[in-house]
Amino acid sequence: MDSMPVDPVAHAGSLRAAGEMLRSGEITSEQMTHAYLARIQHMDPYLGSYEYVAEVQALETAKAMDRLLAAGTDLGPLMGLPISVKDLFTVKGMPMTAGSNIDVSGIMDPCEGPFIQALREAGCVLLGKTRMVEFAFGITGVSQPRGTPRNPCDHKEHRIPGGSSSGAGVAMAAGLCAMAIGTDTGGSVRVPAALCGIFGLKTTFGLWSNQGVFPLSPDLDTIGLLTRSAHDAALAYTEIMRQLECEPSRSITPAPLGNTSLGLPSSYFWENLTPDVAEPMSQAMDMLRSAGVNIQEISIPEASEREQYFPVSMPVHLLSTLGRERFEANRHLMDPVIGHRTSLGLEIEATRLVEVETRRKRSSLRALVYFQGVDAWISPTTASTAPSVASLENYEQAYLQAINMTRNTQPANYLGLCAASLPVPVAAQGLPVGMQLIGPPRNETQLLAICLAVEQLLRSAEY
Repeated sequence: MDSMPVDPVAHAGSLRAAGEMLRSGEITSEQMTHAYLARIQHMDPYLGSYEYVAEVQALETAKAMDRLLAAGTDLGPLMGLPISVKDLFTVKGMPMTAGSNIDVSGIMDPCEGPFIQALREAGCVLLGKTRMVEFAFGITGVSQPRGTPRNPCDHKEHRIPGGSSSGAGVAMAAGLCAMAIGTDTGGSVRVPAALCGIFGLKTTFGLWSNQGVFPLSPDLDTIGLLTRSAHDAALAYTEIMRQLECEPSRSITPAPLGNTSLGLPSSYFWENLTPDVAEPMSQAMDMLRSAGVNIQEISIPEASEREQYFPVSMPVHLLSTLGRERFEANRHLMDPVIGHRTSLGLEIEATRLVEVETRRKRSSLRALVYFQGVDAWISPTTASTAPSVASLENYEQAYLQAINMTRNTQPANYLGLCAASLPVPVAAQGLPVGMQLIGPPRNETQLLAICLAVEQLLRSAEY
């Protein structure tokens, strides 16, 4: 290859601009798809973000989209745009591993779910499946069975990408797709977004159907988007909602910052931050205050309950999906950390699971009170930037890092809320840092409006 094609969407500036180029004839979907496939071929042997690349299928779809556009049929703003899908979804014509070497073909419904069908109806070109942590049961992105993708923020040292949507975060950050689809059960979209320097949206539980998605925790699993910007996420969210007929299609515009109130948790979310997270976040908070945002302290005592809930709920639910016999017969094939965490569910009594689930439901109702007078809560997405993979070779150190990394993201899943992570400006050569905004249930439109305004403000101060 003489030269590598540029990322078509990055070159255009946004998903919307790339779509306008398609409609004006400046580029075709086939050309755009060829560009991404060439970038994958050139870069992914090093990055390791894709589990499966559907080259033939993607090009056939792209050509079909070009023919439809030429004939005057426009399916919407995502038509013809090449995207990636986490290897947790059933997609016709593509294998599904769920990040494991264990055969899961007998577990999953072989039919595509409503979400993948909505992407097809929107005219998206599915480039392939991205790598993930085994069964989505891990936040660092480390995977022994399928390999750990390299965080593209550091070309010298192998740093974690965040998980479990590890490949999605890497593919998006490296320009190997126009948009990436992930899932988020405890931070699996927001953490890769934060550590890789992109935007991530975690939707409210139940907003988008999980049919056709391998389950980790059926009461928490949500589908999410990873994009270059909040602007792109808002466009994609609106179109996907239109396709699913959940609500009328309407564009999302930036919220007026002078009329925006954000709740600043007085404890838990802001504890034990590393300096390379604390300083950029402090500067970003100063910018928000200067722009007229009303920031007031709030207390969210229920946030810490996630520490008792997740170690009980997740292994039990995963075991119920795999089945005890399948797990015990194939545990030797699993990542040892994931295998050990899953095995803990064998000793958990049913009464304990009911107890923590009952408490979660009560806390979810109480948490709604903390949005009175504020539009969203604000915090760092993670307490640290991306550590090296080598630093997590010790099991105890890796476990502590994982617990610390999910401290700020798991509460949103636990309490049934929507949330997003957007990059904050960092010093030259600094590692990416994410700002998390958490909104009430099914309030994605307002949350994205705030993200649009905050993104505009922060980008004006990028180094």
